[in-house]
Amino acid sequence: WSLAVFEEPRDVKGTALLSYANIVEPDDQWLYLPALKRVKRISATNRSGPFVGSEFAYEDLTAQEVRKYGYLWVRDERCGPTMCFVVERRPRYENSGYTRLLTWYDHEEYQVRRVEYYDRNDVFLKTLSVSDYRQYLDRFWRAHGLVMDNHKTGKRTRLDFGDYQFQLGLTERDFDKNALKRVR
Repeated sequence: WSLAVFEEPRDVKGTALLSYANIVEPDDQWLYLPALKRVKRISATNRSGPFVGSEFAYEDLTAQEVRKYGYLWVRDERCGPTMCFVVERRPRYENSGYTRLLTWYDHEEYQVRRVEYYDRNDVFLKTLSVSDYRQYLDRFWRAHGLVMDNHKTGKRTRLDFGDYQFQLGLTERDFDKNALKRVR
């Protein structure tokens, strides 16, 4: 389960996205829209659509389960100050908006540094740049900066994550779609 609550910009403040990662099947997702005071289920066939007008698709904001993709090592190359594996991932699940993703993983921590997305026609669509990794509880690495550049539209969306929180004593009930209305 994951839950993201957006604090800004002001027009999306209070918007919440609840996702349940399935291993091979499409993930389950619900969106809470505070202006409508309504929870909306995101259908499996609509995951390639834009998330609240951004350059991110709903599909981009779900867990990257290993078995959801087929993998092919392409090459090693420098990415910033470190070396990276460049790996082609091909979605194994129906209704993906992508034919393939080229992903740069650093050699040291296996953190995603960059992803190039290719649309259903195998045309280069957008690039995700991932930065500002921080470690929590001496074992969980989380990125705080994500920038998505859409090469077709020329638009860019930046997501900045605040401090992640772990071991809060949450229960399954806290991740129920009806609980989205109470999240602040």
